[in-house]
Amino acid sequence: MSGGTSESTEVHTRILRVTLAEPECRAYWQHVDLTVPVEKRSAIAFEHRWFGARTMPRVRTLIATLAQRFDETPDALAALRSWRSAPVEVRVLVCHWHLQFSDAVYRAFTGGYLVQRRADGRPTVDRDQVERWVHSTWGERWAAPTRLKFAGNLLTAAGEAGLVAGRTNPRQLVVPRVSDDALTYLLQFLRNVRIEGSFLRNPYLASVGLDESVLPARLASLRGVHYRQLGDVVDIEWSAPNLRAWAETTEEARA
Repeated sequence: MSGGTSESTEVHTRILRVTLAEPECRAYWQHVDLTVPVEKRSAIAFEHRWFGARTMPRVRTLIATLAQRFDETPDALAALRSWRSAPVEVRVLVCHWHLQFSDAVYRAFTGGYLVQRRADGRPTVDRDQVERWVHSTWGERWAAPTRLKFAGNLLTAAGEAGLVAGRTNPRQLVVPRVSDDALTYLLQFLRNVRIEGSFLRNPYLASVGLDESVLPARLASLRGVHYRQLGDVVDIEWSAPNLRAWAETTEEARA
C-alpha cells in the first residue's frame, strides 16, 4: 500500500519498557501538543498528571515511547483526540495497530507468528516458544535473558490486545471482536501510510483474524467504505476525505 509515513522497520527494544498501555495512550493523544518539543513534554505531563501518580522517570519513558508510536501520524493523532466516544474495546485495537505500525518485532509477532500458529491448528503459545521464535528470527542479537523479557512482554501486549488469553503458560490464542468502527478506523489509517502488504493481505488485518476469506463480506457492509473487486483489482471509494474527517463525523453522529 502507498501513502505518507512508512511503518517502522527498525528493530528496537521499547516494548521491554512499555507494552500496549491503552490508558496511557489515550491520555497522550488527548493531551499532547505536537508543537511542544518531545524533550519538554515530560515536565508538562508530570505537572498536569497525564498519567496519574507516575514518577518522573516513568513519565519520561512513556512520553518518549508514545511520541515514537503516534507523532509520525499526526492525522491519526488528531482523529483520536476528536473521537472521544470510542469505547475501550475499540481503543485497545487502535493501540494494538499503532504498536504494530511502530514496532517491527511486535508486528512480526502478532501479524506473522501468532497468525501462523492459528493457521497450523496450534491453539496455544507459551513464553519459551516465543523466546525460541525471537532467537530464530533475530539470532544472537540479544542475550537469552533479554529474549525471555521480549517473549514475556510480547505476550503481555498481545494479551492486552485480546490476541491471547490467560496469564500463565500455555496461553490460549483468541481472535478479538472487531467492530465496524474499529475496522473502518484501521482502513482509513492504512489508506494514507506505506506498509508491506496489500489492502486485503497485511499483518494488521491478519492479526485480528481478518483475511481474504472473511474480509470482503465485512467490507461490503461497512458504512463510508465502498468496496469493489474485479479479479486482483480492488477499488475503494471513501465517504470521508481523511481519517480525521471520518472521526469527527463519527463523533458528531454519536452526540
